[in-house]
Amino acid sequence: MLVKRGIFLAFSLVVIMLLTAIILGATGYDEKILRAMVISELQAYRQELQRQNIPQEDLQKLVEQRRAELEEIYGLNKPWYERVLPMAFRALVLDLGYVKSKEVANIVGEQPPLTVRDAILITLPRTVIMLTVAEIICALIAIRIAPLIAYKRGSLLDKVAITYAAFMNALPLWWLALIAIFVFGYHLRIAPTDYRAVVAYINNFWDDPVGSLKGILYYSWLPITVVVIGLLGSWLYGVRAIALRVVGEDYVAVARAKGIPEKLVVKRYILRVIAGPVATIIILGLAGSISGFIITESIFEWPGMGSLYYAAIMSADAPTIIGLVYITTLVYIVARFILEVLYVMLDPRVRL
Repeated sequence: MLVKRGIFLAFSLVVIMLLTAIILGATGYDEKILRAMVISELQAYRQELQRQNIPQEDLQKLVEQRRAELEEIYGLNKPWYERVLPMAFRALVLDLGYVKSKEVANIVGEQPPLTVRDAILITLPRTVIMLTVAEIICALIAIRIAPLIAYKRGSLLDKVAITYAAFMNALPLWWLALIAIFVFGYHLRIAPTDYRAVVAYINNFWDDPVGSLKGILYYSWLPITVVVIGLLGSWLYGVRAIALRVVGEDYVAVARAKGIPEKLVVKRYILRVIAGPVATIIILGLAGSISGFIITESIFEWPGMGSLYYAAIMSADAPTIIGLVYITTLVYIVARFILEVLYVMLDPRVRL
């Protein structure tokens, strides 16, 4: 039943959140980074006091007092399970807490205090513009072309598609991004070389929708094109592989023998049958794009979810890490539940 599957997926979400919290705390990773941050802040504080010519004895007392305050702020005066596990449970009710590191706040483009929820809500549209749009374009092209390629297995078109997929799978997306920026940005000068300015157009979109849309298109066309070129091969190969299982079926051979037009055979006898598996690829692909591509976003200096993940991990910002894991896992689980419903609608053989 769908209810049982929904309960199982919800239970999986809880387990993933707990495992994330345990990994952060039990390994001591977050404590190590947090203590390094405390030391860095104390050094800056000590230098500030020294410039005020405060006596050494008083200076040391003030530094120790500040150390105690920072340890309380970062929760270092508590065991890891009292510091991290409550974050995981609060995240389950969308109480994600506050961003702790300046690095994360810089990616978002806002000044602390900043809630993790706001950080994700601000950053998510940037990733959607760059990656999710690219995934949608790949999906539309693959649905249109891949079944036809499978129908003409062994043809020149099929060989070109397979070669293209193999080549693009072997080529790192970040390398393609570097080449694209060099050629179109520095050599041809028809694309920007610094993409951070896109944030202003996204954040102020409703103040000037037309002007903001033009700015977003100017800054996003090259990243989107690069991602489409890089991922299209995998999409074509994946949908083609699914379609090949159907092309050899008897009812397709009968349709061919009847002289039914090629496009009609593909549409009626192939696309309909592979709708379920293709829907799985599309929905899970779109859900996965929400988490962002860390290296590709870094190359374009695109402040999306991938950059947010990287900044949070490098600064051991536990609330942000837990919040990101929760949101991306929640999106995946919702996507899986939608698939369960779609399977029932698309495939009459599936029963509740």
